[in-house]
Amino acid sequence: MNFSRPAAFLSTLACLTFVTLAPLPALAVDSAAPVTASPNSTHVAWSRNANIYEVNLRQYTQEGTIKAFAKHLPRLKKMGVDIIWLMPIQPIGELNRKGTLGSYYAVRDYTAVNPEFGTLEDVRALVKQAHGMGMHVILDWVANHTAWDNAWVKQHNDWYKKNEKGEIFPVTFQEDPAAEPEYWTDVIALDYEQPGLWQGMTDAMAYWVREAGIDGFRCDVADAVPVPFWNHARAELDKIKPVFMLAEGQKPALHDAAFDMTYAWDLAEVFKKIGAGKADASALRSHYLQPKKIYPATAYQMTFTNNHDFNSWNGHDAELYGPAYKVMAVLAATLPGMPLIYGGQEAALAKRLEFFEKDAIQWNGYPLAGFYTDLLKLKKNNPALANGQYGSPLKILDAGNADVFAFSRSKGKNVVSVITNLSGREQSYRLPGAAKQQSLPSWGWKIITR
Repeated sequence: MNFSRPAAFLSTLACLTFVTLAPLPALAVDSAAPVTASPNSTHVAWSRNANIYEVNLRQYTQEGTIKAFAKHLPRLKKMGVDIIWLMPIQPIGELNRKGTLGSYYAVRDYTAVNPEFGTLEDVRALVKQAHGMGMHVILDWVANHTAWDNAWVKQHNDWYKKNEKGEIFPVTFQEDPAAEPEYWTDVIALDYEQPGLWQGMTDAMAYWVREAGIDGFRCDVADAVPVPFWNHARAELDKIKPVFMLAEGQKPALHDAAFDMTYAWDLAEVFKKIGAGKADASALRSHYLQPKKIYPATAYQMTFTNNHDFNSWNGHDAELYGPAYKVMAVLAATLPGMPLIYGGQEAALAKRLEFFEKDAIQWNGYPLAGFYTDLLKLKKNNPALANGQYGSPLKILDAGNADVFAFSRSKGKNVVSVITNLSGREQSYRLPGAAKQQSLPSWGWKIITR
């Protein structure tokens, strides 16, 4: 599959087979990941069968503004998008800035709009327009660190972490102790042992809910911020209106009271390994049969093939998955969790977008819009594919072929079965109770609903 030539995608449904059948024979179940209860057992109604779409404002249009992005809302509504996730819209720090334009995640002022993007009135208008179309908007929130020239540095110097000399220092990030640390030289870390910071940060978040009508937040590096703070912030925000919270993290405790959804990072890593030829269908089976973490039964997990971090630092879809890209997108849309589309994927985005410079997406007539429209419609039309406790857990099926990953999800009378060939060769398979073998082309799939 040649991702550099958009014309190659015009027949977006070439390998996407939907079949509606009479009731299937009994399905064999290998196993299902164990689940536990959670006190955070309900989610806002509009999230229960929703998908999410990430917007990189700087790169989304040539103008790079909120108003210019708003013109895309009717197209996204037609595609079936439910939740719009805006990357940070606040002013970006100038001191120790990276590149020409800096990182969205080096916030200079929590309660202002970056003038490069527009005004508060533009944000309000965007949210109002989205609400009028039945969509919701969440804002990326950076609670772990700020820019060096954030006003809090002078106003609340005690809110920042200090070294042995009592000096504020750049963020040093090391998620994996065996890996080399990352030095985020454009930002400085906040100290959540300071009680004043808790109220200051919560007030800043509440500002956007009250003043712009924002429906919730995607919280950057949420694992690095104490869970009790998030619990506090969520309780305060819900007093204004019920919100939706997405954590860029994977601690199960984040779901106890603060967050509706965390990242399915481990699943994304399996996708990448399969796309790179470093793993096969057995890795996906192991992911579900031997999970690294156990999440509450009510937890949403965000499933994805790409996002702003993957795209800029790891690769665009062609680099990560090659001809396996579409089948990975099918899995992300049908496995338990809420599927994410990163803005530009519907354009068969074939480049790594610059992170600190202007590098606008080339839309090329949206060649994959039909593909994503069908996947989002599939999720919407099948209760078994709903999120968290509103949908169905996974039942892995024995397809009689180690290169074929097959599963079903059922809710009431609704059953969705997905059969995928996770290899570069044609494969035969036979589901339990089936009379004969069937075949799938390389990286092909079949979806059966009833």
